[in-house]
Amino acid sequence: MVGILIVSHSKQLALGTKELAEQMIQADIPLEAVGGTNDGRLGTSSDIIYSTLEKMNTEDGVIIFADMGSAVMNLEVAFEFFPEETRDKFVIANAPIVEGTISAALEASFGKSLEEILQSISEEDFSLKVS
Repeated sequence: MVGILIVSHSKQLALGTKELAEQMIQADIPLEAVGGTNDGRLGTSSDIIYSTLEKMNTEDGVIIFADMGSAVMNLEVAFEFFPEETRDKFVIANAPIVEGTISAALEASFGKSLEEILQSISEEDFSLKVS
């Protein structure tokens, strides 16, 4: 099953996003959330990201949602510690962290493949419409 990793500068934001996604899905999927630095401040840590990815089952791939550019930078640093064949299974999604996570988690809970989930996310309009 495809895994989902949430990476935020705020541990509370990451955990809250995970909690919301877990309440909306019908199946148990590999869903993890990381945020903050090693000493608990706002920020991201490539060490924390690496250790979380290392524990996740990456066989079917992991879609990663990040809140800002420096989170992506630390993701890329963490990726370097994995063999290339494992790195190839990590995809940083180009979608909002909360809405994208929920959408991807729902799709993953239906057993969809990494490619199917990424296609669905790329076609989704995440803008809010007020009538």
